[in-house]
Amino acid sequence: MAGLCSGELFPTKASFLVFVSYMGLFINQGILVTASRKAGQKTYNYNTVTVVLLTECVKLVAAVIFFLREKSLKELFHDIVTHKKVLAYYFIPASLYCLYNNLQFVNLAAYDPTTYYLLLQFRVVVTGILFQILFRKQLSRIQWLSLVLLTVGCIIKETHHSSGHESNTERSWWSYVDPHLALIMVQVFSSCGAGVYNEFLLKVTGFEVHIMVQNVFMYINSIVCNLVALAIRGQLTDAFTSAEFSVIVQPIVLGIMVNNAAIGIVTSLFLRSLNSILKTFASALELLFTAVLCWIIFGIQVDIFTIVSIFIVSAATFLYAQHPVVNQPKGILPLTTESAENQHHQKNGHS
Repeated sequence: MAGLCSGELFPTKASFLVFVSYMGLFINQGILVTASRKAGQKTYNYNTVTVVLLTECVKLVAAVIFFLREKSLKELFHDIVTHKKVLAYYFIPASLYCLYNNLQFVNLAAYDPTTYYLLLQFRVVVTGILFQILFRKQLSRIQWLSLVLLTVGCIIKETHHSSGHESNTERSWWSYVDPHLALIMVQVFSSCGAGVYNEFLLKVTGFEVHIMVQNVFMYINSIVCNLVALAIRGQLTDAFTSAEFSVIVQPIVLGIMVNNAAIGIVTSLFLRSLNSILKTFASALELLFTAVLCWIIFGIQVDIFTIVSIFIVSAATFLYAQHPVVNQPKGILPLTTESAENQHHQKNGHS
């Protein structure tokens, strides 16, 4: 348990709080989106792109408010103009997150939350590869073993999910391919690319930019991306009618928006204080709680394949915790004054 207790995994108490908050918010999101589907159907009675767009607006307002708690509105505009190049860079992760957030509704309509989160764990290997390329930080054999174990757990779950309702002799090879799995893979690559590149911007390219200013950059670009998505679907004018808003103001849909907005803020704090690799393991741990909660709330049974998958994912998470990746920002920007004071004492030779 040394890895779990050491400061390598969680440098500060605040980083541990961010880790737990991140898991809790994502578990809640899957349950809320599933509960918002039409009764007995796998569709929604609201425009999901409009919900994602309005969520980005809520995130933008929240980021501005957090920034104004420390600095002035004039300083915000100054930072935006000064770091406009970083603003442009954020279009890449923003467009990928836009795709990810919209596919979330599509895939949760096709899968129950437990299966959905299990399949998303394919992203751990992709994240590991992208992490090594961008940060030039080689993962150890044990770290790779833990990533591979996570993937194996996902494959076991998907093998059962894709297995037949018909006998093998009556099925072609193509019938074993789940068409929704292609969308899951698009979501996986969107999540991995956005997460690792976002961490790169937070810790390297834009490390000197205030974290809430970087969030403002992200959400401005995300709003633009979702407006483009609505335009492509031919729903730009229909998305903002009074009838559409009357559907969106349902408590559960508002809950989805607020919860997702909180996810956006917490994710940026997560990537700033921790790293993309640990983020994938936080997502894996969500499986344990999601499976139990979905069984209690929706009556979704937890079969033997799901139990084996969760066991393997948990083992991989424990293995990784013994040898976590450490990837601190280029500039030392602690989340709390406590860590700053500790660094000051260490620098002056105090215990």
